[in-house]
Amino acid sequence: MFKIEGLDELTRQLSEAEQAIASIDGDLGAVNFDPHDSASIERAIQAAETLVDEKLKAYAGNSLVESLVEQMKEQLRQGIIDKAAQARTEQG
Repeated sequence: MFKIEGLDELTRQLSEAEQAIASIDGDLGAVNFDPHDSASIERAIQAAETLVDEKLKAYAGNSLVESLVEQMKEQLRQGIIDKAAQARTEQG
């Protein structure tokens, strides 16, 4: 017979990850930027990352949530960069 240890911790992390995902479902916030100003774009990215950090700070230390946070930040960063490029293209 063998004993698997660590399931309580994994169960806790999974439960917290589920709560974290539920807490960010919907509108996270808004950022504005000038698509022609790289500093403005970078400030918008930083503001978006801060929104994520603030919303999910209660789950700091949970490696599953921290991984999700990093993925979300990368998606937000890319989304802002893509929107800026699209706006520049549309404006000529």
